[in-house]
Amino acid sequence: MRYVAAYLLAVLGGNSNPSAKDITQILESVGIETDGEKLNKVISELNGKDVQEVMAAGREKLASVPSGGAVAAAAGGGAGADADAAEEKKEEKKEESEEESDEDMGFGLFD
Repeated sequence: MRYVAAYLLAVLGGNSNPSAKDITQILESVGIETDGEKLNKVISELNGKDVQEVMAAGREKLASVPSGGAVAAAAGGGAGADADAAEEKKEEKKEESEEESDEDMGFGLFD
């Protein structure tokens, strides 16, 4: 992920076809060592492609991924079960949001 992020930063900076050296410079500027094999894989996959088109194709693929919720409601049964499931879901969401605000989850953007 860090290599893709650095690639996108280079493209946003005006370099439409970043090299391994460009990405390495970006990553080293924030203290990250690079793995040549992973870096070359990212470059070979994105080299010569329009990043906007790649992202648009990815969005189309994600649009077909189910977002969940429908299966749990159908399996629950009657209206009472749906209300219980909704109440339980609200409680879980509240607990998750409290946990997220208390911690940074132990990693950073480029870890």
